[in-house]
Amino acid sequence: MAEPTMSGRQRIRDLRQFLLYLGSAMTAAGEAVNQIEERLCRVAAVYGAPDARVSVLPTYLVVALEPGRSATLEPTRQLRGSLRLDQTAAVYDLLKAAERGEVAPADGSRRISEIVAMTPRFRPVAQVAGHAVLAGGICLILEASWTDLLLSALFGALVGTFKLIGARWTSVQMIMPVTAAFSVTASTLLLAGTGWAEVDLRALVAPLATFLPGAMLTMAVVEVSAAALVTGSSRLVAGILQLLLLAFGIIGAAQLVGLPPAVAAAVVPPDAVNVWAPWFGPLVMGLGTYLVQSGPRRTLGWLCLVLYAGWIGQYLGDLVLGSYLSGFCGAVLLTVVAYLVERRPSGPPALVSFLPGFWLLVPGALSLIGMTEYLSRNEVRGAEDLLGATTSMVAVALGVLCGHPLYRALVKSLRLAP
Repeated sequence: MAEPTMSGRQRIRDLRQFLLYLGSAMTAAGEAVNQIEERLCRVAAVYGAPDARVSVLPTYLVVALEPGRSATLEPTRQLRGSLRLDQTAAVYDLLKAAERGEVAPADGSRRISEIVAMTPRFRPVAQVAGHAVLAGGICLILEASWTDLLLSALFGALVGTFKLIGARWTSVQMIMPVTAAFSVTASTLLLAGTGWAEVDLRALVAPLATFLPGAMLTMAVVEVSAAALVTGSSRLVAGILQLLLLAFGIIGAAQLVGLPPAVAAAVVPPDAVNVWAPWFGPLVMGLGTYLVQSGPRRTLGWLCLVLYAGWIGQYLGDLVLGSYLSGFCGAVLLTVVAYLVERRPSGPPALVSFLPGFWLLVPGALSLIGMTEYLSRNEVRGAEDLLGATTSMVAVALGVLCGHPLYRALVKSLRLAP
């Protein structure tokens, strides 16, 4: 095989770097590794490398443009964790352009660097307010009382402040879930000890919603199902560790305050807001998520639509199949609607619109409650909730797996343009 010319070598280097940067950005966005590998190979084929090989692992990617040629490795941790919704949308817009061959690889690499450096769309005050709104929306869905709703909003603003402060120092980000859980729980239990408020663990979970690894846990199951065992197992361990950190903060605060942790049991209070509250929750959640995650422009309506699709699917699934399989129905409908929304000219990428929906579907609140009760020596109740959380997680993952082929079958049957 003839050696490539100088310009050919530069073209190969540019393409290889573009694929590595693009794959790293998709990993940070939370995409499943099998989808990343498939779409990167598609991009490589468009740019003249149909035999490219891509391997995505938890902390790095490996790309080889031809069999027998040298492979290049790119660490992904330099992207500093996950991307916001506006960054994710920009990455997928660039990906679509690359799949059509409309962007030069060198320009694409520069664009990825610009996307990673993007500042949030909203000011810190709006982001803190978004955390309060998001916590209120979660609390409405969990059918809490008016007092719990107010506390959730206040503590949501506190958590938002913590996250803004912690974003400046990488060293404190690991302990941020413990700090937030400890602060929220201790404050709530102190208020409860004075008789001012009733303690409800579901209301405690609401302000901590942005720490719940719902999408991570579900994507882990999806990746394991797709035989991506290394990445799937890594995400699963990371998600469980996040839940353990949150549960540790709750238990530690309960022991320090002196109230028994069993006080924070998962019960629906008798003075819940109203029967309509859970149906209003997704709208409030959509607004809060839009502010917290810097939702792309003109996507708030689409985001709320997808959230309502997941909520309605879960509600109907609960009526017909029971609570354990309700997550499956919600995930199927949410995934189909998210991909249909992506087809609209103003619709965001599917990953942008359905990732926030995992806070509705994945056993975020339920699994945290189960771990907290288990660690507080309520073994029977904790084991039941952990089993329910595991079943729900698998059901949601299967719903996502079934939702995409169902969407493609729907598009094919209706003969919609790709």
